[in-house]
Amino acid sequence: MRPLTDGTELLVGRDGELSRLVAWIREVAAGRGRAVLVDGEPGIGKSALVRAACVAAADAGCQVYWGAGDELGQALPLLPLLDALRITPVTRDPRRDAISELLGGGAVAGKGTDLAAAAAEQLIALVDELCQDEPAVLVVDELQWADTTTVAVWSRLARSVRQLPLLLVGVLRPVPRRDDLRSLFRIVRPAERLRVGRLAEPAVLELVAELAGGKPGARLEELAADAAGNPLYLTELIDALARSSCLKVDTAGIVELTGTATPDSLPEAIADRLGFLSEAARTVLRAAALLGDGFSVGDLVTVTNCTLAELLPALDEARAAGVLVAAGDDLAFRHPLIRHALYDEMPTAVRVAWHQAAAWALAEANAPVERVARQLLPMVSTTDSRVPVPDWAVRWLLDVATPLIGQAPVVAVALLRRAVRDTPLDDAVTGALACRLAEAYYRVDNVAQAERIALRALDRVRDADVRVDLHTTVLQCRATTGRTAESLASLNEALDQPGLQARHRARLMVLIARTRWDLGEIAAAHRAASAALAELGPSEDRWATGWALHVLSLVAMKRGEWADALPLFERAMAVVRGDPALIDLTLLLRINQSVTFGALDRYTDALTAAGQARELADRTGSVVRLTEVQSALGRLLLDAGRWDDALAEVDVVADERKDPGVVCCDHGVAAIIHFHRGETAAARRHLDVAALYSERIGDRVVEPLVRARSLAFEHAGAPERALAVLTAVDMGEGLLGEAARLAATLGDGRVAAEMEARARAIAAEPTVSHRRALALYCRGLLEQDGTMLLRAADGYRDAGRPLSQAKALEAAAIAFAGARDEDRGSARAAFTHAIDVYTELDAQWDAARLRAVFRALGIRRGPTVKHRQTTRGWDSLTPTEGRIAALVVEGLSNPQIAARLYLSRRTVGTHVSHILTKLDVHSRIDIVREAARHQSASG
Repeated sequence: MRPLTDGTELLVGRDGELSRLVAWIREVAAGRGRAVLVDGEPGIGKSALVRAACVAAADAGCQVYWGAGDELGQALPLLPLLDALRITPVTRDPRRDAISELLGGGAVAGKGTDLAAAAAEQLIALVDELCQDEPAVLVVDELQWADTTTVAVWSRLARSVRQLPLLLVGVLRPVPRRDDLRSLFRIVRPAERLRVGRLAEPAVLELVAELAGGKPGARLEELAADAAGNPLYLTELIDALARSSCLKVDTAGIVELTGTATPDSLPEAIADRLGFLSEAARTVLRAAALLGDGFSVGDLVTVTNCTLAELLPALDEARAAGVLVAAGDDLAFRHPLIRHALYDEMPTAVRVAWHQAAAWALAEANAPVERVARQLLPMVSTTDSRVPVPDWAVRWLLDVATPLIGQAPVVAVALLRRAVRDTPLDDAVTGALACRLAEAYYRVDNVAQAERIALRALDRVRDADVRVDLHTTVLQCRATTGRTAESLASLNEALDQPGLQARHRARLMVLIARTRWDLGEIAAAHRAASAALAELGPSEDRWATGWALHVLSLVAMKRGEWADALPLFERAMAVVRGDPALIDLTLLLRINQSVTFGALDRYTDALTAAGQARELADRTGSVVRLTEVQSALGRLLLDAGRWDDALAEVDVVADERKDPGVVCCDHGVAAIIHFHRGETAAARRHLDVAALYSERIGDRVVEPLVRARSLAFEHAGAPERALAVLTAVDMGEGLLGEAARLAATLGDGRVAAEMEARARAIAAEPTVSHRRALALYCRGLLEQDGTMLLRAADGYRDAGRPLSQAKALEAAAIAFAGARDEDRGSARAAFTHAIDVYTELDAQWDAARLRAVFRALGIRRGPTVKHRQTTRGWDSLTPTEGRIAALVVEGLSNPQIAARLYLSRRTVGTHVSHILTKLDVHSRIDIVREAARHQSASG
């Protein structure tokens, strides 16, 4: 018999599958990444096949990382990847330590923080960094049991493997096949999927011969056929026969059966193996089964309360019996089915009690939150609702509620709900538990239940801090369901309660201010926020001060008092800086500061502030704020004429992860650019996507989308309908110029005059160049004054808004050409200048339209500036893509490029993807080769 004690497995009949995996490993070792899915039934040898390939990968100089999903840990995010990438409390690696601290709540502990999303971002960055050291193989085994966040990270890595020397492997069974797992089969091409089927008869006989130590005889051969080509069943079957002395090798080397008692099924064969273990070994293995398919010896020591010396005899016996194998520094069951057999043989009540004891031991040892929660989950998953939450677990839940809700809100709901049920009604702890439970329900989008729990708790909780938290949750719930006004009465009533400290009153006033703002009551919001600051006086409360200043800055922005908003941002950020509980507020302030800088024509400052917000959102996993800052960046880059960069920002985050208003804004920006470039089909595709989301934003005006819809009618030759789109909404200053231009074109003096009056009122802020230019532009259009329009063009140039500058030059050229004392020289000069600016922007539609107008007037210009027309090859790269390609050639990773160019890692990834597509290549190595070829060709 061949022993199964070293973690290796016989691999018979898999030469073809192994050859494909090894070929892919050679490619990744050469720098070409790939994502691969390996699937097949349980016990068919998927993991053994991939482990054999990983040995070849290590021999080829690749790093190998292996993690596995686990049915017991499915509710907790990222466990397979945390195990694979060796994320432990102390690693001596800054990136890994940061992830561990993040999940423990030590880095970003604020309410509402999605710790799983934040950790996912950090894990993706870690994989990127690891791949810069050496090519890597990352395997997620038992992917069908992985949590949805792990599958989402696998999916994102699969989409970016062309940019990394990474072989990403997912190993899974055909069932269960969730929707997110099905999506992986759409991402991974058929040529990169490996279906592991049953062994053919010759391979079955070869495996039996290897296991039994000789050629199988007729009876053994017949018995082996009943295993249906499943290697695990064959292994367990032959081992069971050997243990029972039912095999005999004759002098000719033929192995035959000598008995009739054989296991009838795979579970029976596994039970037979376990039956030969001592009771002491089985007891230790039951404790190990609580920890999962793989486990650390340290955790086993903790939960058994035994020393390592006491455990070693049982562990050695289990390894000798082929139950446990080494898994790096840890141990693992040789197959998940073996652990399941041990786990399932324990009665439910016994299992729950053991899990509780294990949870207590891990909590006492300060184990990570997810490892303790994993042991508590069976307590609330059992159908026996009489199992109480022990007192120690209630105290632990209160201590870790914020990171647990941030990391695994579904688990938090399950545990907190049972804890609230089991805590006495008059216990002071009940209110705090209910507050955290309401927060957890809000995080899982059960807004109605969150509101009900918070309202019930408000009836009996007296602690002022908890009551303010509960009011905050109720306000969030009602705002989500469009019932913000309902909170005003209860907040005012709470404010009238006697005995409140200044900070509690200030916090309630801030909630009132935020409510007034949401209701559009600008003046009332300003009064309430100012009153909150006055109530605090010299007292320090970062939350109240920061949010009050935020409301005041919003009021200033709404009133167009942009310069007055800037010091409010600075004051607020000085207050909240460094407070992990106020990360979301910090992001809001940075985003709005960026928008304000843009409104003041301070584009360098605007892009810097947006970059800071993006870096913080990326690092902390705040997907909502990340999408908002990317959208703000897109609008800034559109105005600044950096259209290729604006289009890249649109693609950074998937639409399904964005607020519907952000989706409409992003696709509006993209459609505007494509319309101006004459790419009508692409523009209409963006409008079609926006249409899917616009119904969900009600009457909210998204200016880029309105502008794009107007352009669509203009492209279709319907300027009247284009103007109607603009005049049908409450226009901000971003639409006034477009409406004035169309009105002038149509000879609609009434609308043109209205736009001029509104622009003149806006231009009262004398220090903002684009506002002065807008007033001059609208008036110049109304009066057909070419000189005034040239002044407008100069103002737009000074403001750094080239498209508006070109439109003003175009209008000036037309005004000069149509004047009574026709000034063809001035018309030609303005026309030429406008064409040059349009050409620089690659606004081919505008340039072609303007040439047609002046051709009809008999005015022509000299040769135009050459602009990029190719869509493939090195010359098709945008300036930003060219800079990034050059840094790829230097060997920089995406994070390093991002730091060098002050871009986000996601944005760099988007650009690299575009570069690969334009060059028609498959990896970063190919980019280097193409760069050398291009340099050689260009001399």
